[in-house]
Amino acid sequence: MESAAVYRARVRGCLLGGAIGDALGYPIEFASLDRIRSAHGERGVTGFLPGAYGAVGLISDDTQMTLFTAEALTQAVRREQERGVSGAWSRLLSWSYERWLETQGKPGPEHATVPEGSPRGSLVDQAWLYSRRAPGNACLSGTAQRYHPEPWLALEGKPGHVNPDSKGCGTVMRSAPFGLCDTGQEAFEKAARGAQITHGHPTGYYAAGAFAAIVAHLVAGDSLEGAVLRAMRLLARHPGHEETLTALGRAVDLVAQGGEPTAGKVESLGAGWVAEEALAIGVYSALAHPHLRDVRHALLLSVNHSGDSDSTGSICGNLVGARHGDVGLPQEWVERVEGRGAIAAVADDLAGACVRL
Repeated sequence: MESAAVYRARVRGCLLGGAIGDALGYPIEFASLDRIRSAHGERGVTGFLPGAYGAVGLISDDTQMTLFTAEALTQAVRREQERGVSGAWSRLLSWSYERWLETQGKPGPEHATVPEGSPRGSLVDQAWLYSRRAPGNACLSGTAQRYHPEPWLALEGKPGHVNPDSKGCGTVMRSAPFGLCDTGQEAFEKAARGAQITHGHPTGYYAAGAFAAIVAHLVAGDSLEGAVLRAMRLLARHPGHEETLTALGRAVDLVAQGGEPTAGKVESLGAGWVAEEALAIGVYSALAHPHLRDVRHALLLSVNHSGDSDSTGSICGNLVGARHGDVGLPQEWVERVEGRGAIAAVADDLAGACVRL
C-alpha cells in the first residue's frame, strides 16, 4: 500500500497531468499532422501554444468535465462518511455535470442555476470555468436530459438510455477521477455507469471503465504495462467488450514491436474522436515512454497527430501523472497551465476524502 503522501502526489499528478496534456493538444485539436508540422516544424508542437487573446496553457472541456467528475466523487465519499449511506454517487455525478452545463451557456457564476437538491460545490462559482471550449455534442445533449443512472445499472453490453449510438471520447476524457478513489473493479463499474449519463454505446462506456481501472491500478503502485494488462483482463469479462479490448490490444502490441515511437504509429490507432481510439492513443503514448525521464516525450507524442489531440493528450497526462505523481511532471508546464491552483485544490479535496493510509 502506498503512503498517504505518495497517494496524494499521484492524485495531484493525475489531474494536473491531464490538464497539461489537454492544454498541449487543445490548440491543434482539429489540425492534420501535415498542418501541425507545417506550422511548427517537423517535431510538431513542443510546448504550450498561444490560445485566445494570446493566453497559453488553456484547457478544454476535457479538463472542465474531469474537475466536475472529481467534485462529485468527493461529495459522494464525504456524504457516505457523514451519513453512512452509500450509492448517492450517480445522482451527485449527474448533478455535477448539470452544473458544468451551466458554465457552457451562462456568462458567469452569478447567472448559474444549480439543480434542485444538488449541493452547489465550489466549481460552479469559479468564473474561469465559464468558457465554452469545443464540448462534444453528446456531452451537451446527454447532460441536458438530466438522466440519473442507478448505481447498480447492469453492464451487459447493451445500448444505454441516452444517446445509445454514441461512443465519442467524451466518456473517457472525464473518467480518470473514478480511478483515484476505488479499486480497479469498482472504478471500472462506476466509470462505465457514469459514462451512460451522456453516451449509451457499449464501447463508449466500456472504454471509460477500462481507463478508470488503469488509473486505479497505477495509483495503487502498478507499472503502466501491468495496469493496462490488468484492466484488459477485467474488461474481457463483460459482454460487448470487443471493440475496446481490440483497441487496447493494438496499443500494447505496437509497443511490444519495439522501435522508435512515431506519429505514424499513433495514427495507426485512429484519430481519437471515438472512445476506444482515444484510449488506445493515450495508452500507447504512455507505454511507449514509461519512465519518469520520458514524461515530456509521452505527452508530446500523444498530441502530435491528426485528430482529437486534446482528448488523447489529457488521457496520456492522466496516466503519466498517476504513475509518477505531480513532481514527475514538467514543472514549467505545471506552472503555466490554466487553473493550476484550482485543479490542485480539487485534487487535494478528493485525496483528502479518499486518502489511503
